[in-house]
Amino acid sequence: MNNKGISEKGHILVVDDSRDMLEVLHRNLTLQGYTTYTVSSVPEAVKMLGSTPIDLVITDLKMPGVGGLELIKHVRTNYKNIEVLVITGYPSIQGAVDAVKTGAEEYLVKSFTDEELYAAVERAFSKLNMRRDNRVNLYFKKETLQGIIGESKAMQEVFDAINKVSLTNATVLITGESGTGKELVARAIHYSSPRAAYPFVPVNCGSIPEDLIESELFGHLKGTFTGAIDTRGGFFHTADMGTIFLDEISNTSLSMQIKLLRVLQDQEVYMVGSKKSQKVDVRVIAATNVNLEKLVTKNEFREDLFYRLNVLTINLPPLREREDDILLLISHFVKKFAREASRPIPNFSDNALRVLRDYHWPGNVRELQNIIQRLVIMSEEKLIDVPDLPPIMRFSVLSGEGMKRTLAVVETEYILNVLASVSGNKSHAAEILGIDRKTLREKLKKAGYSDTRNEEK
Repeated sequence: MNNKGISEKGHILVVDDSRDMLEVLHRNLTLQGYTTYTVSSVPEAVKMLGSTPIDLVITDLKMPGVGGLELIKHVRTNYKNIEVLVITGYPSIQGAVDAVKTGAEEYLVKSFTDEELYAAVERAFSKLNMRRDNRVNLYFKKETLQGIIGESKAMQEVFDAINKVSLTNATVLITGESGTGKELVARAIHYSSPRAAYPFVPVNCGSIPEDLIESELFGHLKGTFTGAIDTRGGFFHTADMGTIFLDEISNTSLSMQIKLLRVLQDQEVYMVGSKKSQKVDVRVIAATNVNLEKLVTKNEFREDLFYRLNVLTINLPPLREREDDILLLISHFVKKFAREASRPIPNFSDNALRVLRDYHWPGNVRELQNIIQRLVIMSEEKLIDVPDLPPIMRFSVLSGEGMKRTLAVVETEYILNVLASVSGNKSHAAEILGIDRKTLREKLKKAGYSDTRNEEK
């Protein structure tokens, strides 16, 4: 074994049963500024890896006893920050394929030139440094606007829009799929505006029964209906001088839409049971996950209200179009939930991060948040790897048969992904899928998934 190099440029372990090859590689790599160690067998290499910091392993494939493929497997199983470069005097396509599949980053055939060796080593260190930089960035990047995470071009456009509309009092319509963060954007608009010192009142229009929504929004007089034991103001009164956020605005009835239109036009509300209007100074921000224009053409949403709401529009991109932001979001949620649970911040393997980045996220940021929370709380290891991820996500990764899958298989996979994103809530999943619960149950039953544990949902 030689270890004469003392440079901090990088530590390389060379494994070859040829003493001549070991001497040549040691001399050349040391001259290039690398700290170089040499051993003549895989058992010696394993021992060296266990006692010495190594950045790059250069190994022959064919050696007496244990071969280079076994060494590559050992490195990939036990070490996260070591690159592997394979050299061999017995070139074959299958040998290259096997080496790369096992985990080698580079493949050189003897007799290679010094320049080819140096280029391969530099590429290996470049990949290693890039991966290390990504891991560092994962834990040090910060929120960018009012707690909203995003550095992608799509989100920078959203941030620009927030900054512009926050300076006005105009009504804003926020569109986007479920789970994209529409309420976060509404809050960012409010708290960046001159109304920031006054209330921000979020209202989920889809969660209030039809017979109660008018009273909840506008208030009621004592004795107007059974249970009205006193006079009480509504959400518009609470939001006076501030902002009211009407989420899922498409779920309001046509009769309710007429009353909302009147508020937008006149800035006046009528409490239930009263014939006298009351002035309110409220900015309205509405949100929807459906296409309101299509509802207008079907006479399911009032055209005049749509144009009143659609003064300024911000469209939130789905997470699958924000690939550059996924690692930032993971970092944010990992630190948040680790802090809340008083647990150490776990690390993620490169493979796990790749799966998370490549997943199509039907539930968007909400789904990612839920998954990271479960991983932080339930994981027993410091390193989260692919087997720790939800089964439906692993299934999605492994089932990539491209155009060979039937439409039924693709539909079933998508339905299961949506279900997983909302923790099995069939009502919510049906809403995202644009079908009713009965149709969802029938599709699941037809696909062989008859689990009814969440049927009450």
